[in-house]
Amino acid sequence: MKPGNMQEQKIMDRYAKFSTPAVETLSPANARNLPTLKNAVEVMALEQPAKAAPEPALRISHILIPGPAGDILARVYTPEGTSPLPVLVYFHGGGWVIANLDVYEPSCRALANAAGCIIVSVAYRQAPENKFPAAVDDAFAALQWVMKNTAKLGGDPKRVAVGGESAGGNRAAVTCLMARETGRQMPVAQLLVYPITNYAFDTPSYKEHADAKPLNAAMMRWFFKHYLRSEADGADPHVSPLRASDLSGLPTATIITAEIDPLCSEGEAYAKRLADAGVRVNTKRYEGVTHEFFGLAGVVDEAKEAVAYAARGLMGQTGSPKPGAADMSREPVGHRVAG
Repeated sequence: MKPGNMQEQKIMDRYAKFSTPAVETLSPANARNLPTLKNAVEVMALEQPAKAAPEPALRISHILIPGPAGDILARVYTPEGTSPLPVLVYFHGGGWVIANLDVYEPSCRALANAAGCIIVSVAYRQAPENKFPAAVDDAFAALQWVMKNTAKLGGDPKRVAVGGESAGGNRAAVTCLMARETGRQMPVAQLLVYPITNYAFDTPSYKEHADAKPLNAAMMRWFFKHYLRSEADGADPHVSPLRASDLSGLPTATIITAEIDPLCSEGEAYAKRLADAGVRVNTKRYEGVTHEFFGLAGVVDEAKEAVAYAARGLMGQTGSPKPGAADMSREPVGHRVAG
């Protein structure tokens, strides 16, 4: 099924011209070097420089965070504004195996400016060199370190949220579970963008969009094959948070899903489980777009709307937006599940 959104379809058509092998047929090392939708947008910007609107300037720096297996690199995006600013610890996607900070930089730039918050984007260990639970352990260590050292970044320790896309959304959800389980400091909110929430391939969206692009069912099986030590890991709530027996007491959640995405159903199922457990939830499905649309805010209208929606959800918990940022005061965060 092709995107119903013509803006995204143009990007997908340009991406197809790269003529890449299927991810699931490659080794992780080779898959990491494939072009991405971000590269397609960059090529299109060179061909039609007036089409993509750049994000406002941000101050970008890099820090090292102590981790369970050595230092973890993180990229920090700081927008203009009066300190202390709210902070979002962010985990990139890529199925725990591919992608990096650069691939997901557009999402971080857009969110930093829309929400007026500092983004700390974490370069966790990847599989298969480092299988589960390495990525989760790095994510949790990074989140806890940021919450203890927020002031060093110009942030407010009382306004730290966590978020991520796809496998990054999985880690964001799991770090909230881990904080509750261990009695550690909890983030004030969680932003889950088409998150992986279950090791299963039998949902309605998996069946309907098994052959979707840029993410399909075969790729998800390939990601899990490299990430898990064995199939038994798939039942662990730190892999499949949807299987957690209790989701009560977790931070307010904003969950974004895409219609043409195998992960759509499980993201919505997780939103329902959270709401049923008494967690405040905002969730929205964006029609006619695919997995990875969120990072296309410079060129796809639905992505721009999704970033603004995410910012409203975050700012409902972390404070007022900076002057000139997206207006986050008109749509309050509530306990609702929207299709």
